[in-house]
Amino acid sequence: MSVSLPSLDQIHDAAARIAPHAILTPVLRHSALDEMLGAQLYFKCENLQCGGAFKFRGACNAVWSLTEEQAVRGVVTHSSGNHGNALAMAAATRGIAAHVVVPDGAVRAKLEAIEKAGAILHRCAPMIAAREAKAAQVQQTTGATLVHPYADTHVIAGQGTLVLELLQQSRGLDTIITPVGGGGLSAGCSIAAHGIDPAIAMFGAEPSGADDAAQSLARGARIDSFTPNTLCDGLRTLIGEPNFHALREHQVEIITVSDEESIQAMRLLWQTLKLVVEISSATVLAAVLKQRQRFAGRRIGLVLTGGNVDIDVLPW
Repeated sequence: MSVSLPSLDQIHDAAARIAPHAILTPVLRHSALDEMLGAQLYFKCENLQCGGAFKFRGACNAVWSLTEEQAVRGVVTHSSGNHGNALAMAAATRGIAAHVVVPDGAVRAKLEAIEKAGAILHRCAPMIAAREAKAAQVQQTTGATLVHPYADTHVIAGQGTLVLELLQQSRGLDTIITPVGGGGLSAGCSIAAHGIDPAIAMFGAEPSGADDAAQSLARGARIDSFTPNTLCDGLRTLIGEPNFHALREHQVEIITVSDEESIQAMRLLWQTLKLVVEISSATVLAAVLKQRQRFAGRRIGLVLTGGNVDIDVLPW
């Protein structure tokens, strides 16, 4: 699959395309957190986005970029939850079918959300290869257009739109931190941020039990397989090929955090911001807590990527 990285102009186009459907999410601050860390923290609350996650941006841009001939056959993807939900919701805004391949063991609350959004679910084993194979089978059978969760030009452009908003809402940021899974968010945000201000330092927060992006950047080549071992279900995916190149090009530095560090950060976010955020989202605060001396004095944008939590199975 050949995927080109979007330009800043394409990210601006995506912002205009999704504006009728996506939410302009707020940026929140908390004085106690600023004081604790000796930095100014600006939390971009994508947990309040349509579907409860940033993923709606990329999915919506992909759906509304289809030609009429493509749209009539629907869309297909594979997803552990948030992207599948986002694509189902985006497809509904255009009145087209959405097929979502879901791995066994996915978070129940996320699967229920996908079904509620009207998608047709297809089950598979919980491995990347199985997900991709099943999605290809559904695509061949239905003629639907594949909207990859993170290695898709329109998806990456859509994710980058949140930085356009963040830099308007929070002037003078010198640092932006996003979680890193497949890398579509980090790639889109880096392209957008550096297209506006090349001096902004870009960081990715990654679970130590799924640190393929960190390993890939350290080696200078993308690793092509790994077995994730993390509670951060949204970050268990292998970084995409184009996204890896974007992270290298934009010198995104990866900070790895343990699940325990992320759980503590998640609790802290619930207690202070009074927001429901996923453990995957909390990795960004965990990274700052882990390296607080390094981030002291900075003006930091932290992307809270989602809030689809199964409240019956909290990590604490």
